[in-house]
Amino acid sequence: MKIDQRTTRAMNRRLILNLIRKEGALSRADLAAATGLSPAAVTFVVTDLLAEGYVIEGETAPGGGGRRPVPLSINYRGSLAIGVKMNLGSLDCVLTDLSTAVISSLSVSFDSPSPQTVLSAAEAAIGRLLRTVPEQAGKLTGVGFSMPGTIDMAAGVCVSSNRFGWRNVPFAGLLRERISAPVWMEDDTLAFALAQHLFGLGSQHSVFLALAVGVGIGCATVANGVVLRGAHGHAGKLGHVTHRLEGPMCECGRIGCLQTFHSVPAIVDAWRRGKGLGSELDRYSMKEAALQGDDLARTLLQRAGEDIGVHLANVINSTDPEVVLVGGEAVTFGDLLFDPMRKSLERYCYGRPPAVIPDEREHFWAAGAAALAIQGLFNFEMATGG
Repeated sequence: MKIDQRTTRAMNRRLILNLIRKEGALSRADLAAATGLSPAAVTFVVTDLLAEGYVIEGETAPGGGGRRPVPLSINYRGSLAIGVKMNLGSLDCVLTDLSTAVISSLSVSFDSPSPQTVLSAAEAAIGRLLRTVPEQAGKLTGVGFSMPGTIDMAAGVCVSSNRFGWRNVPFAGLLRERISAPVWMEDDTLAFALAQHLFGLGSQHSVFLALAVGVGIGCATVANGVVLRGAHGHAGKLGHVTHRLEGPMCECGRIGCLQTFHSVPAIVDAWRRGKGLGSELDRYSMKEAALQGDDLARTLLQRAGEDIGVHLANVINSTDPEVVLVGGEAVTFGDLLFDPMRKSLERYCYGRPPAVIPDEREHFWAAGAAALAIQGLFNFEMATGG
């Protein structure tokens, strides 16, 4: 690959920004020592980052003689990102700073999952969020959009989403044309894992799994700072492992997928059918019934935890993670689901099983979408259409 001055500058910028993000406040001398760059090269990059507002200078430490080093930190509050998470019938949207701290949020509904309908809903939601930007909050870095599916992240294309019937939809580019801002897109579980790596519970771990149990079941692997996407973007589709050789038809068109038995809608529906209850009762109703001693509710949650745990143990035995972080609607069930899952891991993991830690933060999935735009800044990547 030809390395010209612009490429070298971009690589140095990425190196310095990520080092400060990971290590915290560092002086110019610290950066030169850690990166191997010359003091002049560090000063050149830092000058640009200061002018653009991405880093700020802190106070020098008291004491000592001579010129004391000035610490440099990421200016997390100096820029903004927007995250849009696509669900069945709605978009969860957040405006965040560069640490994914939520400034404002909203949810908008759509009648049809067609790309044009979702585009209009996303455009309207982003416009509403931008009207909530605080004064002197900084510029918008970009927009991240996440949805369940196979995504060509580099091209900004949804290759396929069985849940929404999308095929080869260049959604990132279409949205960018409407809002005139950089747009990134990714599978929602992989975006959730990215946010955990950058700013969440996974930031202190080199290797971890991000398990998502909701309408579907996904399990992303993060290893040494990289979210593993696979050769074709199919990585992490735990819900589509074969659980039984017979059973309901999955949204993917196959029989026996794990999520047809133990996704949150499947669990709740089995409880309602078994008790002869109406569709107005949801997962919160099921949890309350289980806490009150409902045998069917407790049995279904126990079975789901055990079975998901068996398949999760196979992933653990292949990846050897330090911890499993769990998100999605299933966190509502708490230890009614997770204790049986942990017992399965104790039984089926090759070594000592990793801790299973639920993440109950309300807006973290949409913040995971915002993390796509923030990663684009830190990695100096161009968004689709940028």
